[in-house]
Amino acid sequence: MRSDVLELLREAGGYISGERMAERLGVTRAAIWKKIAALREQGYDIASAPRSGYALRGAPDSLIEAEIRKELNTSLIGRRVACYGAVDSTNLIAKELAREGAADGTVVVAESQGTGRGRLERRFFSPPGKGIWVSILLRPSFLPQEAPKCTLMAAVAVARAMEKFGLRAEIKWPNDILHDGKKLVGILTEMSAEMDRVNYIVVGIGINVNIAPEDFPADLREIATSLMQMKGEPLPRVAFLQELLRALDDLYGTVQHEGFEPVLAAWRTYAVTLGRPVRVIAAAGETFDGVAADIDEEGALLIDTASGRRRVLAGDVSIRPQQ
Repeated sequence: MRSDVLELLREAGGYISGERMAERLGVTRAAIWKKIAALREQGYDIASAPRSGYALRGAPDSLIEAEIRKELNTSLIGRRVACYGAVDSTNLIAKELAREGAADGTVVVAESQGTGRGRLERRFFSPPGKGIWVSILLRPSFLPQEAPKCTLMAAVAVARAMEKFGLRAEIKWPNDILHDGKKLVGILTEMSAEMDRVNYIVVGIGINVNIAPEDFPADLREIATSLMQMKGEPLPRVAFLQELLRALDDLYGTVQHEGFEPVLAAWRTYAVTLGRPVRVIAAAGETFDGVAADIDEEGALLIDTASGRRRVLAGDVSIRPQQ
């Protein structure tokens, strides 16, 4: 009902009476008044005038389903959007929805997270109202060994969304998006699978949108930044999320039909790791240095070391100063 009232206000383009809305929706005028009050509580600016009714003057930049889905026009990603206020983790909610049978392309978004995390169990600072904390549920047809490349796909989607706002992304293998060496975005991909079949994949994306330097905890101020700091002005969060979902929808459709090669090719164009000296802390704890040469067809990073080329599929990679 609430979205129906909102649609009528948008359709009117000006004032529309409560009586007219009640007739259109088959409810009482009292029910319309309650829905108007609920919309105002969500942050919608709705004017009212005697004998004229109600008029929509402005919408909040809040992560609300009605705003996210408005003119989204995706084929799959975002056909269902579940919005929350404060949560422990959007990935945890998305995985629970997946176990309950939620459809391919379901989106879970929250205003804040209490236990958001990235790769290697690192915490992710997720303050209310200043970022985009979103998880996307995928049920792909490809095999489980392809799943890690969804991280690269998500990074490319974020990069393309940034371009829509005049911002150039720098991707550090495999999933960090940086500006001047500071982290803007983190991505965590998790999977449930059998030997030959993916049950579901959850791609969690945390984006620092409108976080000021002083908002970050002291231990993050030298290593993290935000899109607002990068652009010099706040960005509309709903519009940015819509661009991200559109980009991801396009890439996911391509992957389902053509495989990951177009995604890997796009990822290379944004990569700041390639051609740079790097230090690798491998999954087993081994540390070695080399030059990042390329990624292979599985998304693994290829490192040229003094003793030959090495392949890194998992681990922590830091970019080192040029000699």
